[in-house]
Amino acid sequence: MKNIQVLIDSLPTNKLEATNYRINEAEMERLGDNEIRVKTIAFAITAGTRAGLQGSASYAGAPTAGRVMNATGVGEVVESNDTRLSVGDRVLGPLGWQSYSEHRAEALNKIDSKRNPEDYLGPLGVNGLTAYFGLLSVARPKAGELVMVSAAAGSVGHLVGQMARIKECQVLGVMGSDSKGEILKNQLGFDTVVNYKDPNYRQSLKEATEPGVDVYFDNTGGMILGSALFRMNVGGRIACCGVVSQYDTNSPEPGPKGIPGLLVNKRLEMKGFVVFDFEDRYEEARSEISGWMDSGKLISLVDGVSGLDAAPDAFVDLLAGGNIGTRVVRVSPD
Repeated sequence: MKNIQVLIDSLPTNKLEATNYRINEAEMERLGDNEIRVKTIAFAITAGTRAGLQGSASYAGAPTAGRVMNATGVGEVVESNDTRLSVGDRVLGPLGWQSYSEHRAEALNKIDSKRNPEDYLGPLGVNGLTAYFGLLSVARPKAGELVMVSAAAGSVGHLVGQMARIKECQVLGVMGSDSKGEILKNQLGFDTVVNYKDPNYRQSLKEATEPGVDVYFDNTGGMILGSALFRMNVGGRIACCGVVSQYDTNSPEPGPKGIPGLLVNKRLEMKGFVVFDFEDRYEEARSEISGWMDSGKLISLVDGVSGLDAAPDAFVDLLAGGNIGTRVVRVSPD
């Protein structure tokens, strides 16, 4: 039996291209002692993994050509030499862009087989946990405050906005197309949206934030962060989650003006975080998020493609802003 893999063929020197990847067929190796073999059901594509290819995300490891592209995925145990996991168990783990993978049991998390496994790539996975802890533990919104979210239609942003609404905040989403804005308002309950590609973006943002912004959840950096800084209220909080404006380029935008002056004058808190900082609280978060999903308060948008060969183009499209919600590659039928 062959293992179909997507390998990094070359590291991008400017914008990522599908040709930076190649499909590989590898022989299935004999399973070692205490190892688990997992068949991939689906995996998520996230903008943050582009930072790993740049070498600018220390937690992602050094970028290396010739290896399987990394990704968090959900799968089914098909062979086990460890009593902690049995054949048929559903698991979440670093499966990568491939049809099969081998792991130690401690690298995998058993998931609820009654749930759609893709829930663990969105609201119950890294995306949802990032939204949950970044908003509630880092930014700490209060009922009635205005929360601004950039990349608001993305895998993290669309969840942040809904969580802010659950906490009785007003929510402003910044996204790159009017059609995405309609989805945010009509399906997800965002109060206001602003298209950053609109030539009148800054005036529209000023009008949408007339009382000022109390919390800004930043997924983009660059000019959107710069525009948010000037709209912050005294004592506002900024959670820095990602810098998607700088991932897919070798000439990133310069940092925003007004730092540190605006931070001082407005007594702002601006804090960066990674979700792994909160690993000991994952189950607490999943329990609350599950409750929101079951009650209909939280909707997970999934933007799916089928087949490993579709992954490179799906990644390039995501970096160009083509996704709405979590971009998922479905490898084998569930």
